[in-house]
Amino acid sequence: MSRTSRTTLRRSRTALIAAGALVAAAAGSAAAVAPFGASAAAAAGCTVDYKIQNQWNGGLTASVSVKNLGDAISGWQLQWSFAGGEKVSQGWNATVSQSGAAVTAKDAGYNATLATGSSATFGFNATGNGNSTVPATFKLNGVTCDGGTTGPTDPPDPTDPPAGEQADNPYQGAKVYVNPEWSANAAAEPGGSRISNQPTGVWLDRIAAIEGANGGMGLRDHLDEALTQKGSGELVVQLVIYNLPGRDCAALASNGELGPTEIGRYKSEYIDPIAAILADAKYAGLRIVTTVEIDSLPNLVTNAGGRPTATPACDVMKANGNYVKGVGYALNKLGDAPNVYNYIDAGHHGWIGWDDNFGASADIFHEAATAEGATVNDVHGFITNTANYSALKEENFSIDDAVNGTSVRQSKWVDWNRYTDELSFAQAFRNELVSVGFNSDIGMLIDTSRNGWGGANRPSGPGASTNVDTYVNGGRYDRRIHLGNWCNQSGAGLGERPQAAPEAGIDAYVWMKPPGESDGSSKAIPNDEGKGFDRMCDPTYTGNARNNNNMSGALGDAPVSGKWFSAQFQELMKNAYPAL
Repeated sequence: MSRTSRTTLRRSRTALIAAGALVAAAAGSAAAVAPFGASAAAAAGCTVDYKIQNQWNGGLTASVSVKNLGDAISGWQLQWSFAGGEKVSQGWNATVSQSGAAVTAKDAGYNATLATGSSATFGFNATGNGNSTVPATFKLNGVTCDGGTTGPTDPPDPTDPPAGEQADNPYQGAKVYVNPEWSANAAAEPGGSRISNQPTGVWLDRIAAIEGANGGMGLRDHLDEALTQKGSGELVVQLVIYNLPGRDCAALASNGELGPTEIGRYKSEYIDPIAAILADAKYAGLRIVTTVEIDSLPNLVTNAGGRPTATPACDVMKANGNYVKGVGYALNKLGDAPNVYNYIDAGHHGWIGWDDNFGASADIFHEAATAEGATVNDVHGFITNTANYSALKEENFSIDDAVNGTSVRQSKWVDWNRYTDELSFAQAFRNELVSVGFNSDIGMLIDTSRNGWGGANRPSGPGASTNVDTYVNGGRYDRRIHLGNWCNQSGAGLGERPQAAPEAGIDAYVWMKPPGESDGSSKAIPNDEGKGFDRMCDPTYTGNARNNNNMSGALGDAPVSGKWFSAQFQELMKNAYPAL
């Protein structure tokens, strides 16, 4: 199918992206939604009693009771659509949000658990014309409430997108592929079976990975296994497209096999074969999410063109345009398959959250998305924090706080950034991307594989208000020495488990970086993958301009990037938040 016809079929996404539509519950904050595939992993079913208690010309009050007929669940969300232009204005006993006609009510924390046969009741006020009716369909955690139960996999949903049309949010109502190679490594670790069934990204980081490097699974092997895992429901496969010429120009640990000028090989030997496999009709029933070229485009903004942190390699890539061309070509070719959902890597808040980087990054992303035949319709969304450690939410301080008249932005940790965490950054950056020309229905992913920062050192409240630095440093969850530290960070923990539509504008929390796979070696290790030794992976390194000459904070005895690192995996489990 051509992109033109695909664009014609594309429908407006409704997954919690309307700014300002979130209505706070009467008490508590919403609990996490059910994980991927929760409705497909166990018996599920529900009924809904929706009562319009009072209605007048201009508004209504409604009471909703949802009864769980399936296995017990912890964390729920109920979804329906209005038919008469109603707009929610207030909710209680649930967090109610609305985007267009679509409404989502999430538990209020204290009522998150629904045992088999138990009910939760909430209410709301809404504006209306006096002719509101009971919605036709309700879904509890993605399962249609029709009075029956399904299990272990759900039958086709009549509200799913027609064949050839993309889902609003590919993660909604779908399981996500569990990579058996990563799962085996995790399960072999003491305690690893607690998370070995979690979905992670499959990294295609060199040409040989397409067919399977060193006896490992190739792309078709993974897709065939995904068909087995899929069953009769929906399933997402997460691929990391990562092999640009001159890859990772500001670091050495993840340098690639292609030289700065080898754009032709990138197209013909890497992207074209991947695109051909993804277009195979055999895999048309899979939802294939691609994370396109992590760390590439932001490097052109911050590490080239006369910036203090510029490197000669990044200057070369900015001058020859091959990062922009490569990303555009990948979006164009991969986007031809109607079941492929392209998400461009967008760095993280500790990289492009500053004023000088924020808008400039959005502009260069748009340039790449319209290069080499690509259009913005080839972009389903963006992903932040890929393979990084930035905390999802910093709850002990906010960007608007001040201590003794000094703004949090002036603290050494925040250093005039506009954002303190990934969630606030991702939501704001989504709006910026729309403002420069991306479609208004794009969604964001956040990699939470290593940003939990739990364990004994997790602060329980704000720091001392002696000054702005003691306040921020004492309360921040992210315990890195500096925001610029990125390699095998000591003290890091697993973050939020993968889940769909957790917040406004966020399609999913994902584990795109497989926990336990090294960021880079602690010392030089010869290899045939083109991966160099970066001192930022050396625990004795005293830093550079990009981390303000601080210690690297890296763990010792690490293997080359992508190889299994048992000590890191154990540390991530020990410091997981939420705890395992």
